[in-house]
Amino acid sequence: MRHLLFLVLTFLAACAVREQVDFVEGPAAGTLWRPVLVATTRAPDPNQAVPGWGRSFDVAYGRYTVSIPSGRDLGEIPRPRDRRPAEAEHHFMLADSQLLSASAFQNAVRANLAQQPPNEREAVIFVHGFNTAFIEGVYRTAQLANDLQIPGVMMHYSWPSLGAPLAYAHDRDSALFARDGLIEMLQQVRAAGPRRIILMAHSMGSHLVMETLRQLAITNDPAMASIGGVFLISPDVDVQLFRQQVESIGTLPEPFVIITSQRDRVLTLSARLTGQTSRLGNIPDATPVEGLDVTLIDVSAFGQGAGHFTVGSSPALIGLLDQMQAVNSALSDEAAGSLPLLPATILTLQNTTQVILRPLTETRPRRILPWWLQRGMSTDTE
Repeated sequence: MRHLLFLVLTFLAACAVREQVDFVEGPAAGTLWRPVLVATTRAPDPNQAVPGWGRSFDVAYGRYTVSIPSGRDLGEIPRPRDRRPAEAEHHFMLADSQLLSASAFQNAVRANLAQQPPNEREAVIFVHGFNTAFIEGVYRTAQLANDLQIPGVMMHYSWPSLGAPLAYAHDRDSALFARDGLIEMLQQVRAAGPRRIILMAHSMGSHLVMETLRQLAITNDPAMASIGGVFLISPDVDVQLFRQQVESIGTLPEPFVIITSQRDRVLTLSARLTGQTSRLGNIPDATPVEGLDVTLIDVSAFGQGAGHFTVGSSPALIGLLDQMQAVNSALSDEAAGSLPLLPATILTLQNTTQVILRPLTETRPRRILPWWLQRGMSTDTE
């Protein structure tokens, strides 16, 4: 009981911080402005310039410019505490917010794609998780795009989370409520002509993405063919439900990556609340998804605190992923001999690949491919 209480308190502490919306008056020294295109099924908030907590049957579109301060650690989203005024030199803030029509959103996606190199004209859509305010999801999207140096055009889909630690059931219903909105966004993005669409989801957002993929597949929606990659980060999804969803989807987008951590205390609590031993995001190994054409990236060795967003908040892991992108660039230039060495153990189990990442100091480095190139990889264990 004491251990469960600790998990509850950890869960509440990790999720209790709410973000106020602060606007900068102009560019500040040392800040970077990054625009984020957003689609949302949140209802308008009459008290502020961004959507709120309620649900909307209509999809709203917008462009939000995030001011990112310099001098912060990778993975951090610094915000003022105790309702103190935000300062652009130290905190994430908004520089601008603009509502867009569906056609204007599509044109903005098309214009942003045209600014990318021809081989990087990809659309990446980030879907937030449980207990997330609208502005938190926008800030996280900007932080991920900046810190992970994600190529292409990164956007955000914001579903109507209630933003309350005890509103778990409400948020699961809201995630299902938001399926049609995500499909509409995918259709708008597809019409803008990207080379492919990549879906990146966190926590309960993974449940929304899986249900959306299932709906696209069973309705033969053309948008399904445009999805060229899925990344589920700490997915709060029942494992048996996931297997059933995959069966309904059929052929999964490739690559299909699941980022897991056995140090994820939030998913440990979620599993206990649902009468299970684990969720998809903290399974102990690849056995529960054996036979599925997926790749598991185990980042347990990097987990700290609640460990629920390690891939985007751990400076060490962000640095490692940056090396993995260097691997991708080297491979595309056919310069395999110059690839950096990365610490990992690679296991395969009936079409399922598990890559266990470790800090550089924990294990002897070995040469591996980045996760998006691991199709057809032979068994390799360390």
